[in-house]
Amino acid sequence: MTADFSEETATAVVVDSFARTPDDRLRTVLGALVRHLHGFVREVEPTQAEWEAAIGFLTAVGAMCDDKRQEFILLSDVLGVSMLVDAINHRTPAGATESTVLGPFHVVRSPERVLGDDLADVSEGEPLLVRGRVLDLDGAALAGAAVDVWHADAEGFYDVQKDATPDQDLRGLFHTDEDGRFWFRTVEPSHYPIPDDGPVGDLLRRTKRHPYRPAHIHLIVTADGHVPVTTHVFLDGSPYLDDDTVFGVKRSLVRRVRTEHDADGTPYRVVDFDVTLSGDGRRAAGRG
Repeated sequence: MTADFSEETATAVVVDSFARTPDDRLRTVLGALVRHLHGFVREVEPTQAEWEAAIGFLTAVGAMCDDKRQEFILLSDVLGVSMLVDAINHRTPAGATESTVLGPFHVVRSPERVLGDDLADVSEGEPLLVRGRVLDLDGAALAGAAVDVWHADAEGFYDVQKDATPDQDLRGLFHTDEDGRFWFRTVEPSHYPIPDDGPVGDLLRRTKRHPYRPAHIHLIVTADGHVPVTTHVFLDGSPYLDDDTVFGVKRSLVRRVRTEHDADGTPYRVVDFDVTLSGDGRRAAGRG
């Protein structure tokens, strides 16, 4: 006969209940989850009312999720879990472009576009040229690399947040030329708040935290035989570079927006961002 379930026996009893799980990884994860979760409960000693409030909060988070919004990702973001998981899974070798969070708005397929296209199908704002190259660790160009791009508009909204905006605005899937180059036109994005009209926003307000992210452009870059990277280019000078609510800023990803002039002297704004991928056989040590 097993011992009664008590404060003293609880963790061992629950961990043992999963002992016959055939999948080794699942058994390991569940055991660690139970031990850490029980340790948390013992540390904070929640009242029954607090436990019910926690269940209610998680229920509310789930209720906010749909095909265009992922409140659980927002919760993971503001708790720093998303960036910690990213760091563990992307221990990049020296010289490779650093990764950062995917974010909750990569929810529709980016339209195929040709190099030089304008992402701003309907959005208005300060025109911006984005250009760069995709390279390997030795500096060789990666022709045909896929560069998936999306970002917020000049008011800080993604297309899927605006009912009147088609769900392909400010998005594009490009392929690099023979020199590994990519370039496209768009409008300069603004810093913006993450959606704060749900339970995650309530949490931020109760803890006196702001919901803002600095201005950035998302990229997912892939090439055959190389480790993909999900990253951002952050625009230098944007507010919240030192206080990103999802902890996603890395200094190596910040770029200055410069003014250049075309042949007739007309000024235009441009940001350069090269991406360096490591080969599959040169991935840094770690489970990632």
